[in-house]
Amino acid sequence: MKASDLRAKSADELQKELVELRRAQFGLRMQVATQSLSKNSEIERLRRDIARVHTLLNEKAKASKK
Repeated sequence: MKASDLRAKSADELQKELVELRRAQFGLRMQVATQSLSKNSEIERLRRDIARVHTLLNEKAKASKK
């Protein structure tokens, strides 16, 4: 997921994206627990995407306060 794609979204859309990413992360954690996860790099990719969405939400919040 690219930051440029996320910048085009509104704060509400970013919140929805964050919820979807968290659900996907939970699913991957369950796969790790059951030892059925084949790509461990997916967890790291999701963590970075979640951090990216948080960063953009903070940027939008600061921009709206000005």
